[in-house]
Amino acid sequence: MTQIASALLRAPVQYLSGRDLALADRVIYVLHQRFRYTYGAPVRDLDHRLVVIPPQQHGDQRRRLQSITVSAEGALITNRRDSASNTVTRVRVPLVPDYVEFLLDAVVERSGPASGAVLPAATLSDPRLLRPTRLTAADPAIRDLAAAMTSRDGLETAERFCAYVHGALAYAHGATSVMTTAAEALAGGSGVCQDSAHLMIALCRAARLPARYVSGHLLGEGGTHAWVEVVVADPAGARAVAFDPCNGRRAGKDYVTVASRRAPDFGHLRGDGARCADRGQAGRRCADRLNRPLPGAIFNCFH
Repeated sequence: MTQIASALLRAPVQYLSGRDLALADRVIYVLHQRFRYTYGAPVRDLDHRLVVIPPQQHGDQRRRLQSITVSAEGALITNRRDSASNTVTRVRVPLVPDYVEFLLDAVVERSGPASGAVLPAATLSDPRLLRPTRLTAADPAIRDLAAAMTSRDGLETAERFCAYVHGALAYAHGATSVMTTAAEALAGGSGVCQDSAHLMIALCRAARLPARYVSGHLLGEGGTHAWVEVVVADPAGARAVAFDPCNGRRAGKDYVTVASRRAPDFGHLRGDGARCADRGQAGRRCADRLNRPLPGAIFNCFH
């Protein structure tokens, strides 16, 4: 797997426009990520959960290959699918002296016209996608906004919410945290992609429009990205339509989905010494980065 990714990564870089991507019949993405956690003291019985492998299939997106390697000796790696069909990787390590690295390689393909994931009709009334979470609870201001913008057409309503959030939140690093609620972000008028997703989900659920949080990659941007899928009626039952309120647009072929769920998942870390180390500067994660596209609509994501 790593050899395949390395061969593609050696290809010369060519910059493709969004229009070129939209017209492409087949797009192959090469994902290469490195996560590094360092600790101020040895960690025993590390139990780490990662949600970083793209799903086997999500709409027109299909995972062809994937591999995760761990730097620590004696690591036990298992994968499972959760109730939303996301791939959850569990890594257990008996002893981490000072740091551990996770290396992900994956190849993802999208072919044909961009299309959202087809879902059972029951998803339209799934309470998990309609009930607010702590971060997406609607306050009176959000409820009033949702009522003013809601139409009988779900897609039209979602388009309005997406455009509104894009205009309401200025992009600003450091203005919010992973614990900032949608109501707090709206009141502050700024945030990052996660806050835009939270606010749009809050509006959707206040309007009884099922929506879920998506994490993945936007090609040409640094780091991971967050956006929203709104579930609407479809002849096949229901369909998840992706919107990026941070950029005020539909999510097209320049997006790679890693996970979708009713609320964000910040992973899970457990072990003797890990909790204390992760609270401050002793526990740090190395951010990932997405590079520019390669020729033939092949992309590389690396750090």
